Amino acid sequence: MMPTMLSEVADPRQALPARADAREPAKDLYFALYDDPLAHAGAGAAFLRAQIAAVQHISADLPPTLAQLPAWIEARSEAVGIEYREYLAARKNGAPRRYFHNRAHALNFIKAAAPTKLVDGSWLYGMLAHWDSPDFHPLIKTYLEELGEGAPSKNHVTIYRKLLATHGIDNWELLSDDHFVQGAIQLALGQNADRFLPEVIGFNLGYEQLPLHLLITSYELNEFGIDPYYFTLHVTVDNAATGHAQKAVQALFELMPRVGDRDAFYQRVLDGYRLNELGASTNSVIADFDIQDELVRILAQKSVVGKNMHSDYCRVAGRSVNDWLGEPGQIPGFLAALETAGWIKRGEEVEHSRFWRLVEGERAEMFGVFSAYEQQVLRDWIEGSPGSSVKPQRALSHRARQRTLDNLGQHADRNGDFPERGLIRRRAARDCGSESELALLEQRVAAAAGKGEAMALLFELMTPARHHSAAGLMATRMYSQLLDI
Repeated sequence: MMPTMLSEVADPRQALPARADAREPAKDLYFALYDDPLAHAGAGAAFLRAQIAAVQHISADLPPTLAQLPAWIEARSEAVGIEYREYLAARKNGAPRRYFHNRAHALNFIKAAAPTKLVDGSWLYGMLAHWDSPDFHPLIKTYLEELGEGAPSKNHVTIYRKLLATHGIDNWELLSDDHFVQGAIQLALGQNADRFLPEVIGFNLGYEQLPLHLLITSYELNEFGIDPYYFTLHVTVDNAATGHAQKAVQALFELMPRVGDRDAFYQRVLDGYRLNELGASTNSVIADFDIQDELVRILAQKSVVGKNMHSDYCRVAGRSVNDWLGEPGQIPGFLAALETAGWIKRGEEVEHSRFWRLVEGERAEMFGVFSAYEQQVLRDWIEGSPGSSVKPQRALSHRARQRTLDNLGQHADRNGDFPERGLIRRRAARDCGSESELALLEQRVAAAAGKGEAMALLFELMTPARHHSAAGLMATRMYSQLLDI
């Protein structure tokens, strides 16, 4: 396979006019590219052209020349470190949390970030096809590390899926379109890598810089007893000395065309860098959280089914519960009526509220109706009202909780728990149902006519939608070993 002649990559801004499906909402495109990327690659390219046009007014803080990039990276990393030390000093002196008001707020952030985190690294997927060109190896290596190099305990998507499941966070698919913009951009770049190669490089350069918000969210999530491992992992792998930030600069130096318009190429790199500014961001989703609005949203979603599930004798303020739930717009009034009737006692411990006792507990009439996340929202809404007499519970940090479990002999395993087996590693016994599929993959790779055919077979299983499956993890391990970098 011949490496792409970068100086000959067509500028998408000079391509044919965007197709009509470029107007497709980001959420629809996100799921289309996730489920059937080949069929929707064209729509992804049109979407990217529209997003590139939208960022032209945004200034990029990258230095004007490549020679200044290493110093810029170092200075930026130093500035973030100084700001974080100032944050820690302020917290030690009694300053409140900067981001999260309560545990529900922290969990909502994890939910809001899910569309982006569940396609982590996807903008680099298209680099896998260039395995035989050393110039692409820094970007390929970055993608492989996003995939945990095939270890489920290090695969970023697997880690985030576990985080969502642990806290009963679901229905992230119902988030607003703005939450899917970044994920759609990433999936579209990964599926159109050759056409948008400078933009991929620029996007990667921006995404892999260590932001202050990553350090602060990790710290505050841990305070609430929420495992920050996904976030702390990015603190280490994105470091400017040897991590993804350094690899991003290395890739730009190696892939900058030797022949052709270098200035035009760099301008497109800047466009890709600016794409990081679109859509919902960490700071915006944290700032936008309102616990009353979130509780209303949860109850409105429940009302779709619950509006017909209550007996007529279940009445609040003279109206049946079914009547209250008949229209989502009535939910705020329903909550107010529950409070007036004494079913909910704001500002007191949740156990004092009869409505809470219907929701939580083994004999609760609505046991199982509310997920762990939804119960946390309800708890914090009840107990955290203005003038509340409830003292905030002192949350045991995640690290402290892990030490307690370790003392009981329940050691968390973050190292791969499967032995070596040639090019692959056997899955644990609990995954024995997939052994036949893995054995078939091994046979097909062994029967490939050459390394190129074997690599093509493997990276088809390493797409954003498949790499965290058993077959995808094994394919990643095999690809990594065959690449040998």
